[in-house]
Amino acid sequence: MHPAPRALRRAAVAAVLATAVSCAPQPEQADKPSSSAGNACKEGELATRAPGKLTIATDEPAYEPWFKDDKPSNGKGFESAVAYAVAEQLGYGKDKVAWQTVPFNKAFAPGEKTFDFDINQVSVSEERRKAVDFSSGYYDVRQAVVALKGSKAAQAKSVADLKGVKLGAQVGTTSLNYIDDLVKPKQAAAVYAKNDQAKSALKNGQVDAIVVDLPTAFYITGAEITDAAIVGQFAHQGGTPEQFGLVLDKGSALTSCVSRAVDALREDGTLAKIEQQWLSDAVDAPVLK
Repeated sequence: MHPAPRALRRAAVAAVLATAVSCAPQPEQADKPSSSAGNACKEGELATRAPGKLTIATDEPAYEPWFKDDKPSNGKGFESAVAYAVAEQLGYGKDKVAWQTVPFNKAFAPGEKTFDFDINQVSVSEERRKAVDFSSGYYDVRQAVVALKGSKAAQAKSVADLKGVKLGAQVGTTSLNYIDDLVKPKQAAAVYAKNDQAKSALKNGQVDAIVVDLPTAFYITGAEITDAAIVGQFAHQGGTPEQFGLVLDKGSALTSCVSRAVDALREDGTLAKIEQQWLSDAVDAPVLK
């Protein structure tokens, strides 16, 4: 006996509804992304490059005051201490951290990364965000000018006073951007692969002054080129201060976890304590306007 037409229609409607319900997003599933995001940050169990280990990269040589004795793994120096504090916050003790050498410019170049995060005085910028992810900022920084004492550049009191001098900086840095975009000198800036080369150029008189971040400027003038002086620092450009951020692969599953770790270290005062310990000599310098 065949079903009546009305019964057939009821069965067809029920089937359609059942199919629609099974294919539609369910309310309880909407919470899964945030739940799984939380689980993804489970201490010591992140989806790292090497299971059970956190791979951190920086350049070589590793300059002071960011690192000590050119040994990122010793926990000494501001960035080494920050790296281990972040690692601990993520659930990785010192014995679970592996260090890797990656040139400064390559750290934020397009392409898949071999590290979990890189720490190397890399300033966060929208241009760099196109190629990599950044954590929350772990240090607010200003750029400074270093010149040999008694030189014309050392007498500069303003940005305009620097237009007629030969300036140099490391390639790919915010320091170089400040020269090109803010100072706009009459002579093109000298560009170097590493800060060591820029410092040598200053000592040898190949440039009148170099631009570096302020803590590095204090270290250069205090320990490396003692006949050099800090001419001054540049004011922040725009409303947002320049910050160093940890560099991660574009779209990395670790980005939110690492940012949470940095935020927690800032909130509980750990970052301030590390800064006081390793960067306390970088006090202040006149602002070039």
